[in-house]
Amino acid sequence: MSSRTVKSYRLPRLPPVLVAIAFGVLIGGLLVLFSGGDPISAYWQIVVGALAPRNWPDALNWAVPLVGMTLAASIPLRGGMVNLGGDGQLAVGGLVAAIVPLYVPGPAPFLIVLAIALAMVAAGLYASLAAVGQTRFGVPMLISSLLLSYPAIGITSYLVGFVVRDTSTGLAQTRLIPEGCRLMTIYGPLNIGVLSLILAIAVVLFIDRRSVSGYELRMRGLNARFTAYGGVNSNRQILTTIFASGAIAGLVGATVVLGTLYRFQDGALLTPAYTWSGLMAAMLARGEPLGAIAAGLFFAALQTGGFAMQRETQIPRVLTMVLQAVIILFLAIRHGVGRRTS
Repeated sequence: MSSRTVKSYRLPRLPPVLVAIAFGVLIGGLLVLFSGGDPISAYWQIVVGALAPRNWPDALNWAVPLVGMTLAASIPLRGGMVNLGGDGQLAVGGLVAAIVPLYVPGPAPFLIVLAIALAMVAAGLYASLAAVGQTRFGVPMLISSLLLSYPAIGITSYLVGFVVRDTSTGLAQTRLIPEGCRLMTIYGPLNIGVLSLILAIAVVLFIDRRSVSGYELRMRGLNARFTAYGGVNSNRQILTTIFASGAIAGLVGATVVLGTLYRFQDGALLTPAYTWSGLMAAMLARGEPLGAIAAGLFFAALQTGGFAMQRETQIPRVLTMVLQAVIILFLAIRHGVGRRTS
């Protein structure tokens, strides 16, 4: 009697990100249901609020800074580093971008370019302090980058509240930026600052996929010690990576100030929590730039839809933040369990 080989078939495994999103949607729906709401109606309003054509301009305008901060977070995360100082870097870049057209003479196009460039340099240099703290003094970047946000926020708050404050108002804010130095709008509230972000994305993707430094950064993310043994200058790599991350954050701050707020307002760049949403989106993609950008767009759509959900169903938009947190927590647990050894 001939023996038969029994073949076992397995169902294809879903990508972890999709499983995490489904799990987050389930938990969010249960929270809405237990609070007396209708989860189907809530999620429908999120979809409509994010994807309805009439809402595209606002959705894209919200997505630009969030995707920018996602890109800023993904650059160091690609190499196994975490930059938690995005808020401070945003504030530094935003204030510099506001001061340049207010106090530097020159033609408007030149001042716009100068403001954006100096905002990126200032934010990048400030972010580099965390890298210096780790490479020279052994202070973990996870701690120093976060702590450096507080003096940056405090100093910019003092300057805009006393030194460069618009004395015609009682608020802590600069004077309005001259109209000629504002970024031109191209679609509803969306301004041409999106073009500078697209350029930054293209540069980051090229470096990540096509350059030696991008390859070395990916290798560091897999095994930092092996990369150092391979001859990579670890200290210089950390410094340039964190500078680039901070420069992108400064670009985001300059874009919002020059193209949306038209002045620097104390706390206005921090209230939307672009830094933390961007960090979560970058973690969702595990630092891969293209995936991080997609995750940033997803989170932007989720948050934009949250406004419509709150308006139409009276369910607080904080639900969208709960969804983000649950998705990331699920992925963190999954990857953590996957690395456990018996």
